[in-house]
Amino acid sequence: MPEQHPRHTAVIALGGNALSPAKHSTIHDQFRHTREAVAPLVDLALDGWNVCLVHGNGPQVGDELLRNEMARRDVSPLPLGVLVAATAGWMGYMIQQSLENILRRNGSRRDVATVITQVHVAPDDPALTHPEKFIGHEIPPERVADLEAEGNVIKPDGRKRMRRVVGSPVPLQIHELEIIRHLVDRGTIVVACGGGGAPIYYDNKLQGWEGLDAVIDKDLASAVLARDLDAELLVILTDVDAIYLDWGKPPQRPLRTLTVTEAAKMDAEKAFGEGSMAPKVRAAIDFVRRTGGRAVITELSKGREAVRGEAGTTITAESA
Repeated sequence: MPEQHPRHTAVIALGGNALSPAKHSTIHDQFRHTREAVAPLVDLALDGWNVCLVHGNGPQVGDELLRNEMARRDVSPLPLGVLVAATAGWMGYMIQQSLENILRRNGSRRDVATVITQVHVAPDDPALTHPEKFIGHEIPPERVADLEAEGNVIKPDGRKRMRRVVGSPVPLQIHELEIIRHLVDRGTIVVACGGGGAPIYYDNKLQGWEGLDAVIDKDLASAVLARDLDAELLVILTDVDAIYLDWGKPPQRPLRTLTVTEAAKMDAEKAFGEGSMAPKVRAAIDFVRRTGGRAVITELSKGREAVRGEAGTTITAESA
């Protein structure tokens, strides 16, 4: 007898660092971390939710660029937009295999599928000419000058580590939305918008879609996908258990609930780290404002509790 289709839809955003936390993670390490990372997500599926998973690829696409540089004398390098799609493919393979194995061990026959996703952006988005998005691991000091001479932009991140930065345009629309919706509606667990999705724009001269060499923020892409899927819940998984007031300063304290107005006011006052929590909060605000749904920001291990309102920071529409 087929499983009953779940009634609720959740979009889960998972950081690429969760799958590759170390600087020199081998593929075996990444498979191991992936199995650990997706275990709490299976709980949501077993609880009767439709689940669509979006993952980041910051460390992985940075490694791909490094492989390009090291092998360019022997093979033609691939552009960044193609590498985003490539990482979405092999990371999706890891995630869907790990998810399916855990589901089967728990007696579930639900399908898992990866959709290589394109995301519409504006070709004149200012972010394309003013790169700010950090990708990859720390770059050794001796390599910085050579990379800059080749046209790469290198900046110190929040921890003073020199890293590559690239353009990160605002996601406008999910190109494969109806394919994803069809799969989700039939109960398939879908891995979509890998790495934030491959950015594309419509070229009027060519009368068709063209790719861009940029990286889309996976949290913002998750908010757009959740909005357009009519999801009731957006869960953004990170490395802290909640949003904290006065983060890093005693006495920091977790914020368990926020309205969108409160969250937006705090963001305007620069209460959140620009390269860390701020994009996640903005994605949550955008989703809640547009849908009236609920967004939760928490750490990976608390995903199931957060869905039940027992952990993390929940951002909701205005109080009655």
